[in-house]
This record gives sequence, structure tokens and C-alpha cells, in this order.
Amino acid sequence: MSLWDLFASHPFIYLGSALLLGLIVGSFLNVLVYRLPLMMERRWQDEAREVLGLPAAPARQRLDLFLPPSHCPHCQHRIRPWENLPLLGYLLLRGRCSACNSRISRRYPLVELASAVLTLLAAWYFGVSAHAAAFMLLSWGLLALSLIDIEHQLLHDVLVLPLLWLGLIVNAFGLFVPLDQALWGAVAGYLVLWSVYWLFRLVTGKDGMGYGDFKLLAALGAWGGWQILPFTLLLSSVTGALVGLILLRTKGQQAGTPIPFGPYLALAGWIALLWGGQIPASYLHFAGS
Repeated sequence: MSLWDLFASHPFIYLGSALLLGLIVGSFLNVLVYRLPLMMERRWQDEAREVLGLPAAPARQRLDLFLPPSHCPHCQHRIRPWENLPLLGYLLLRGRCSACNSRISRRYPLVELASAVLTLLAAWYFGVSAHAAAFMLLSWGLLALSLIDIEHQLLHDVLVLPLLWLGLIVNAFGLFVPLDQALWGAVAGYLVLWSVYWLFRLVTGKDGMGYGDFKLLAALGAWGGWQILPFTLLLSSVTGALVGLILLRTKGQQAGTPIPFGPYLALAGWIALLWGGQIPASYLHFAGS
């Protein structure tokens, strides 16, 4: 019996495996979210030095997604394998470093848990299929992009563009929508926010959003076609506005404080891909009844 047949005949094994996979990927996403901005910053500094004709930067410790090994940021204690178990490691350590007793950020178990839940939902919704595998990849990418945007207000091309191309590739096989709808979804997704950006800039003289938002909406359009764009834009705008108002009242932030739009786009696009057709139809049915 192949693994595919095992999953198809034993759904609980399939869903349990999806949950475990999500936890493992979530642990990797923690590394990615922390290190990728640092890696990109080093790269930009090196490129700037080259363009300006400055001496090369002094030798630095290697930094990538694999080296140096995971360690405590406070005491540099190298995290042992059992301490690095997704979610379990945090619980066994009771949220503190085993060497210096410094508190471990709750972000790590929360990211692992979020990745597990998203992976489990994809497995449950699509069943044992290529659709589930593709949607898991999209979910992980959107989660990583959202976390980086929240912290750094950047949507890196090294994550956004592969998602865009992957959306076109999977839909070349008609996985979610026909390829022509995916193509025009990518084009329309980019142009809509690009137009809003320039209109806002012409009226106010300020930048209302970054180019990463254009590319992210293009990527979502490549996955779900142009049909999901209106719902995605509406839901992300309403959610972003509500969160902005809450932050103004509870955190005392000023009206001009930049708010990352990527997480709202990612969440709205994710929902639109799963239930974008059902939610408006249910609302219209409820309103008309």
C-alpha cells in the first residue's frame, strides 16, 4: 500500500500527519522569519558598498537559514535537539532557556501552532489531493510574509515572486482556476493596487503603500483568478481599517503611523480562495430572506 492509499483509506492518519508536518514547517518558519530580513539587510549593505565604491565589510559570521545553529539570543546557548521540538520543546522548557532561564518569546510556539492549524485546515478541506499540497505551500508562504511584514514592513521578492509563479504553475494544470483566469488575476491584482498607489500619491504627495503589496495581490490573483480580487480587497480593507482604529484608541498611535497591509491581504486572500464564493452568496441569501 502506497502512502497516498494509506492516507486515503485512513483519514485520521492523514490529518495527524498534516498536523505534525505543520508543526515542523512552523519551526522552520520561525527561523526564516527571523533570519531572512537579516540576510537581506547584509546583502543590501554589501551591494551599497559596491555601488559607492566603499571597502568591503569586515569578515562576519556566516548567516543563512542553516548556520549558525539555533541558539539562545541572550546567552548563546546552543539549543539541543529535544529543546527544539516544535511546540513540545517550549512546553518542556516552560518557556525559558535551560541555560540562563531567560524567557523564550511566545511567538515561536504560536507560529508553530498557526502553521499546524493552517496545514490541518488545508488537509481537511481538500482531502488527499494535489490541491491540499499546493494550498499548504501557499499557506506557509503567506504566514511567513505576514510575520515579516508585521515586524519589518517589508514583503520580500524572494518570497512573493515564487508564490506568484507557483500560482501560475499549479493553475497551468487547472488545479484551482483555468490558466487564463490565473494570468489575468495576476495582471489585475498588480494593476489595481498600482493604480491606487499612484492616485493616492498624486492627490496627497505621499506613498500610501509599498510595491510588495502590489506583488502580493498579484500572487493571490495567480492562485485564485481575477474573481477573488474584489472580495479580497474588500475584506482586507475593512479588516485593516478596523484594526487601525483599534490601535489608535488602545495603543495611542498617531493617525499617520504606517500599518503593514500585507497580513490583511494574505488573510483575506486565503479566505477568498477557500470560501470566497460561498460567503457573498450566503450574505445575499441572508439579506434577501
